[in-house]
Amino acid sequence: MKSYILLLLTLCSNYFLAQETDSFNWPEDTKMAISLTWDDGRSSQVVTGTPILDEYGIKATFYVVPSLMVEEIDKWKQAAKNGHEIGNHSLNHPCSGNFLWARNEALEGYNIDQMDKELKAANKKVEEMLGVAPSVFAYPCGQTFVGRGEETMSYVPVVAKQFSSGRTWLDEVPNDPAFCDLSQLTGVEMDGKSFDEIMELINHAKANNLWLVLAGHDIGDKNIQTTEVAMLKKLLPYLKDSKNEIWTAPVGEITSYIQEQRQ
Repeated sequence: MKSYILLLLTLCSNYFLAQETDSFNWPEDTKMAISLTWDDGRSSQVVTGTPILDEYGIKATFYVVPSLMVEEIDKWKQAAKNGHEIGNHSLNHPCSGNFLWARNEALEGYNIDQMDKELKAANKKVEEMLGVAPSVFAYPCGQTFVGRGEETMSYVPVVAKQFSSGRTWLDEVPNDPAFCDLSQLTGVEMDGKSFDEIMELINHAKANNLWLVLAGHDIGDKNIQTTEVAMLKKLLPYLKDSKNEIWTAPVGEITSYIQEQRQ
């Protein structure tokens, strides 16, 4: 009995050691990946944000609601032309009705067919406005359900069929590229965070060969959901420096790489 327990412990130890040392092969000379993403299609993203990103040659992913792009449509067209990825963030930004502003478009009142049609309509609208068809999606409010009670359903399968990836919101950990569900990528908030706070996230991701998807809203504007310009101006040159061994790219590009590696 004693020898059996010893054998079992040895096998378990070897198993967990293998799990800890198993790593994903990122492109040469990099140990992690990072994607900078912003939601909604807010004006500050192309008025303040994309000029800074372009200055450092960093391409980001912007998940847009078509109606919110109208005010700065020319700048959005330029952002797409400059190589920034345009993703789908739905047509009406439906969230739980517990957000009082979302009560008229509450997820509790949606069904799968309705959501399927809305996401297709949003893609069509974005393509009409910008000339690009989104291949990536971000769940409004990070919520992945429709309906209520016994009628509640996940609309992750809808996203999986229409897009190469779907990103959630307010998550606590980066994505393990060897394991993660590409239709439910974690999105870690960068709004309101200092460079030092972002560096803590980067250091954890690098130590474990992970993919950190940072998510924000406004850029530079003074409200509760704002990515700080001062932070970006420290972060972007850090990401560009090859000695830091970080691959920085839009979500769709990294998603494609992961899919190829898995095959």
